[in-house]
Parts: sequence; C-alpha cells; structure tokens
Amino acid sequence: SSLAFTSPLLVVKNPSSSLLMRACRKNEGDSRREVLNSLISTGVMTGIFGEPSYAITPTGPDDGGLSNLPPEAVRSYLQYRMSLQTSADFYIFDLQELLKDPSEWGLIGELFQANNNRGQGNPNRIEREFTNTMRILGLSMSPDTADEMRDAQFAFERAMAKITKATAGIRRDLPVEIDKNAIPLAMQGWDEGRLALNDFFSSLNAITGLKEMKTLPPAGTTQYQEYGRSQRRYLELKKKIKLCQNRGGPALSQAWGQLMVSGYLQDSCGIPDLEAYFYQ
Repeated sequence: SSLAFTSPLLVVKNPSSSLLMRACRKNEGDSRREVLNSLISTGVMTGIFGEPSYAITPTGPDDGGLSNLPPEAVRSYLQYRMSLQTSADFYIFDLQELLKDPSEWGLIGELFQANNNRGQGNPNRIEREFTNTMRILGLSMSPDTADEMRDAQFAFERAMAKITKATAGIRRDLPVEIDKNAIPLAMQGWDEGRLALNDFFSSLNAITGLKEMKTLPPAGTTQYQEYGRSQRRYLELKKKIKLCQNRGGPALSQAWGQLMVSGYLQDSCGIPDLEAYFYQ
C-alpha cells in the first residue's frame, strides 16, 4: 500500500509511512514550508512517479527576487509557471514530432481551431496554453520587463502563424499535393517559436532570480538530454489527464484545459501534483 502526504502544491508518493506519520503529527499546525523542511530532514520524500526523487521545498513569495516584484507579478508567476513549463514540454515532445509528419497535420489544425460552442469565442489550445498565459504574466510585470516579455510573446505568435500557414488544409483523410517547402516552413516556425519561448523564459528567470524555467534546446540528437526534463513523465502525465477528460466527456474538456493552465487541477483521478512534476 502507499501513503501520500498532500499539501496544496506538492504530492509525495510511497514514502516511509511511519516516518511520514510522525513528521506530520509533530508538525501539526506548522506552515507548509516548515512541514516540508521537517520531511526533508527525515529523508522520507522519495518515489515521486515511482522513481527516486530529491526533497523539494516549493518556491514561495519571498524566494529569489520575488519580494522585489509587484504583488500581482508574484501571484501570476507562482500560479502560471508550472503550466507554462508543462506547455513547453508539449512543444518539444509532441508538437515538434507532429510537424515532421504531414499525415498528422490535421491534429495541428485542431490546436489552432477555436471552440465556438454556443457562440462563445473560446481561445484555441495554443492561445490558452501559451499566448494568453504569456500575456497575463507580461502584464503583471514592471514596464521594462513587460516590454521584453511582450516582444517575445509577439514573436511566438508570428511563429505560430507561420506553422498555421504551412500546415493549412493538409489532413490524412484529404489527399492533396504537399508543397516541398511545407515541412521546412513548418519546422522553421517551430524553431522561431522555440526561440521566442526561450526569450520569455529567460526574462522570467532574470526578473525572479530563480532560474526555474527551462529553455528549449535546438533540434538534434542530444536535444532531450540537454532539455533535462523527462519525456516519460510527460507522457504519463498526458495519459492520466486524458483519462480524466474522458470520464467527464467532451463537455468538460474545455474546463479541464482551464484547470491545467490556472494551476487548480486536483488529484481527483490520479493526476500527479503539478509542482511535483515541475521540479525535475
């Protein structure tokens, strides 16, 4: 059997149950950080995602340079950084591979297709998980930093427009002649988007002084190794989220997407805590 210590931001699986119970009882009423530090000292925080892991003290509003930022910037950073990094995982592990295969470009089109259910102009997935989040973070910052982040956001939007143009009208069930330049153009758009995300992440790392956001390396045989985040853990997270979406049916899929981006996705059907996933 397994025992999970659950805080608002961290889920730890399969620790030593006796040590964990003593730490929890001993620290009853203490702050989350004090409890986690106690668990660190006892060495019980192991086994996240079924593999050895190092103890983690989640970032708080007084860490790094956050105390020097406007309150709204601190709130936005702590709320959105995890989902934005998870979106970057999608960008490198999924989107990049889809763009290499024109038979999968129908799925690319769905990423840029807005959900206008009942006349409501809901954002498409790229807007919801990338550009809208980038906009929220940028608007919360001081003017100088906001300008840098807005430039990166606009560069990312231009890159996505290039992908949309290259892949438009090409689907597996629609036989059309594919221009020889389509794949290079799509991959160029992906790389320009990668550079824009890196600029945005670098601005976040500089202003917060935390260097938590991991930039995306260029395509190549060592790309995943250089990125330093686990494709296996990403695929496992994606699988569990999909199972939860299926339980709720298509009507709830939009709500699940909003929960992912806002950081309020709960562990109601086995989804690992996003902060535990974030710290790799």
